[in-house]
Amino acid sequence: MAKKTLKKTQEPQYIFESSWEVCNKVGGIYTVLSTRAKTLQEKFTDKVFFIGPDFWEGKKNPLFKENKTLLASWRKNAQRNDGVTFRVGRWQVPGEPIAILVDFKPFFEQRNEIFGWAWENFQVNSLNAYGDYDESLMFSWAAGKVVESYYKFFGLKKEDNVVFQAHEWQTCLAALYVKKFVPEVATIFTTHATTIGRSIAGNNKPLYDYLYAYNGDQMASELNVEAKHSVEKQAAWNVDCFTTVSEITGKECAELLDKPADVILMNGFENDFVPSPAAKFDEKRKEARKFLLRVANTLMGTDLDDETIIVTTGGRYEYQNKGINVFIDSLNRLRWDDRLQKNVLAFVMVPAWMREPRMDLQVALSNKKHNPVMYGAIGDPRITHVLYEPESDKVLGQLNWLDIHNRPEDKVKIIFIPCYLDGNDGIFNKHYYDLLIGNDLTIFPSYYEPWGYTPTESVAFHVPCITTDLAGFGLWANSLKGGESEIEDGVKTVHRSDYNFDEVSNVIRDTVLKFSEMNKKQVNAARKNAEKVAEKALWKHFIQYYYEAYDKALTKRDARLSKK
Repeated sequence: MAKKTLKKTQEPQYIFESSWEVCNKVGGIYTVLSTRAKTLQEKFTDKVFFIGPDFWEGKKNPLFKENKTLLASWRKNAQRNDGVTFRVGRWQVPGEPIAILVDFKPFFEQRNEIFGWAWENFQVNSLNAYGDYDESLMFSWAAGKVVESYYKFFGLKKEDNVVFQAHEWQTCLAALYVKKFVPEVATIFTTHATTIGRSIAGNNKPLYDYLYAYNGDQMASELNVEAKHSVEKQAAWNVDCFTTVSEITGKECAELLDKPADVILMNGFENDFVPSPAAKFDEKRKEARKFLLRVANTLMGTDLDDETIIVTTGGRYEYQNKGINVFIDSLNRLRWDDRLQKNVLAFVMVPAWMREPRMDLQVALSNKKHNPVMYGAIGDPRITHVLYEPESDKVLGQLNWLDIHNRPEDKVKIIFIPCYLDGNDGIFNKHYYDLLIGNDLTIFPSYYEPWGYTPTESVAFHVPCITTDLAGFGLWANSLKGGESEIEDGVKTVHRSDYNFDEVSNVIRDTVLKFSEMNKKQVNAARKNAEKVAEKALWKHFIQYYYEAYDKALTKRDARLSKK
């Protein structure tokens, strides 16, 4: 019998990646790229280029350090001969890869011509565009020109194995541009959440039970996202390798974009941000708990001690998609449960339309003697900052509806922190991670969550978490267990569907209750298991899927070029 010839896999020599979140910390994609950067930079030193938007004119970007001598001759040539202006420097994340921030504003003058080109070449329909579509596609066009300019200036050839990866619909046009004008470059498009899937879920329509009955194009029209859906779908169909971040989002792609993903790129992370050694970690944890309790006690006029169970939810303010409504509902059910013996302090760390920190709370916290205040002495005991329109805020609305006012007799208390925890919010003046480490438990009962970095970050800080099997992370956690994971495993994955809100709330209530009854040894074991789960999600394990995508893209490129 003849030996089977093993296919030789191909690796890139140059990698370009484009995203709206390069040096721009606004969402989970920032974490995907910034934590993976170190792994790629170690292997492809200074042959990995991250392209992001430059809207920092006149302002300092703390995430970007410009270097005017780095690639200076190319940069000047690109501005003079290719009509694209950008700054080159280092992304201030571990690995410090090269970042290219491109000025896309000049291309607005060519907007109609660019949209016409997209339609004529790839049938991208921009007629019903609105909102951030124009801005994103002008950036995307500019990013494509950056790749073309570099490729031609340095005289690269097909044998140099250049790969361009576009992230989310905002950079799809760049992938189409590169395919048209630099066909020797292999293209990858990664959708982290389909436009239609997010829109269906965000508009309170059942997504999962009816997924196989939805028509993506029809729903795009109904939900008024035709332009974004169009560019996303054409990129999925035209790139050399189409990818997404979880099996659950892969099903969306197959049904709503009519294109199955070629590779699933699960989201890993690096744990550089976790304090070590153990003594430093313990010190940070004690400091965080002490501070969270102090702010809470000052706000509510209480005297909660260190035996209090501290729980948190966080992320973007997507009230239903992120399960914020379930979080509050489940804790309200726990509030009325006679089985609960310990105090539970819950935080909703979700940025809202915040005006300013509460001055009365600032003054009370500045009291060096830490004298306790009476309940209600400084206003609303449920929120730390002033909102612009509190009467229309969904979190406060639900708290009002459920009559949650953090009264002294309540064993469960919920505090809304409606600001970015960037170290400069006026009340906490600490980063999210500096507070996360002080939690006993986190809860992320997502309805729409392609992956889920918030639970990943939680277990990285040894904090057991509750998530759902509608999140990519939750499904992956279940796969480690070979069944539904429990809180003792470090992650409790709750089954969630379109219609089981009450069941999910009850399971979360019971899980928090169960956790409150665990002894110190059991809690430490759960924390240790959370740490073990986090270790399995490091990039050193997940980077293999990117190499698979690179190989598929380069192989498809070769086949494509051989037909010419």
